[in-house]
Amino acid sequence: MQSQPLHAVVADDFSAVNQCILEHLHSDVALVQTIGHYIINSGGKRVRPLLALLTAKALNYAGDQHIPMAAVIEFIHTATLLHDDVVDTSEMRRGRPTANAEWGNAPSVLVGDFLYSRSFQMLVAIGDMDVMRTLSHATNIIAEGEVLQLLNCNNPDTTEEDYMRVIHGKTAMLFEASSLSAAYLANATPECREAMALYGRHIGAAFQLADDLLDYTGNAEEMGKNVGDDLAEGKPTLPLIYAIANAPEAQAKLIREAIEHGGLDHLEEITACVRDCGALDYTIQKAEQESDAAIACLTHLPDSPYKNAMRELAIAAVKRSK
Repeated sequence: MQSQPLHAVVADDFSAVNQCILEHLHSDVALVQTIGHYIINSGGKRVRPLLALLTAKALNYAGDQHIPMAAVIEFIHTATLLHDDVVDTSEMRRGRPTANAEWGNAPSVLVGDFLYSRSFQMLVAIGDMDVMRTLSHATNIIAEGEVLQLLNCNNPDTTEEDYMRVIHGKTAMLFEASSLSAAYLANATPECREAMALYGRHIGAAFQLADDLLDYTGNAEEMGKNVGDDLAEGKPTLPLIYAIANAPEAQAKLIREAIEHGGLDHLEEITACVRDCGALDYTIQKAEQESDAAIACLTHLPDSPYKNAMRELAIAAVKRSK
């Protein structure tokens, strides 16, 4: 995602968020700081904190609590990454070895717990009950989404509805909470808060759909992870769900077996299948629908460079898959 111009409109705030993150990573336990700094500084674009900053500015928020709030959002996201990589036994993220590959599973899980608990210390300091309610609810839904994904792993009968429920929980929920929390800080009207929540939800879904496409269209250098990781883990993402329903019987059977058993023995054949049966085009179309729905929510905002950046962010979420 080409996000530098989008960061530019909130450059000072974004710099303040990064400084806030570094300050709150402090711990008297050296390994906590080591792993925390490793993953926080591993090249993520901080899209969720950016969304919170843009929303706050677009709603003319004049305070400074959006800075620690955005840092909290990044801590929550980073904690989920640490836990996800352990669950998925991932070895690469953002082009570097995962924390669990470097230090082991137990330290990774425990540092993820530290980031969660530090997040809620910071939320108490912010002192906004609506923001605290929104982000605590989000962490609960994210955990449920991860469990649902685990239950769907190796299940070739997973439906598109099942898949969308998973990505709403594990990905879109934190986007939704980012924009909604900022709307609460800005004392936005209930109608505007609902619009901002939906904006975040739709952009999060577009982001995940595009990410699932990259498992078949990207390369390891661009993605920062291994091509075919989702297939290797037996995750029934939308391209595979569509292909099972629409590919010729023999190819659909091959995909079902690949999901059931995991692995990459037939990656090239499956990649050709999802391309030839229209699964990639279908997934792109769904991502674009989510992006368009996000943009439609912006009609509730006054015109500003921040609103323009939010529009571009929704477009960029899909473009990275093409």
